[in-house]
Amino acid sequence: MQFERTTVIWQRVEGALVFGAMLLAFLLGYKLAYPWWALVLIFFAPDLSFLAYLVGKKVGSFTYNFMHSYGLGLVILVLGASSDSYEQFTVGALIMGHAGFDRMLGYGLKMPSGFHDTHLGRLGK
Repeated sequence: MQFERTTVIWQRVEGALVFGAMLLAFLLGYKLAYPWWALVLIFFAPDLSFLAYLVGKKVGSFTYNFMHSYGLGLVILVLGASSDSYEQFTVGALIMGHAGFDRMLGYGLKMPSGFHDTHLGRLGK
């Protein structure tokens, strides 16, 4: 369906914008709370949530989706901003950036039916 394809494209563009905003914030001199290598580790840390699939598909998809939601990153970012915690703000920005990065590449939120079934379509299709 054309509608589905257009929707997926919009969601991938949205992900690129979120990822780009995070990059821009760091490139424009936002005070970095961690060394660059720690930023890379924190950025990719949400991907460890795939280990929850060892428990089962439902637990795996819930955990993966929770760790890859814009909302989780936003809550952490806002809590960091409101408490003047650069560390917390940085972690929130990195989680949001990671979620955007994944969406930009076509890795969507997971369906309970399996890791390869996402809201952006089936992986490897």
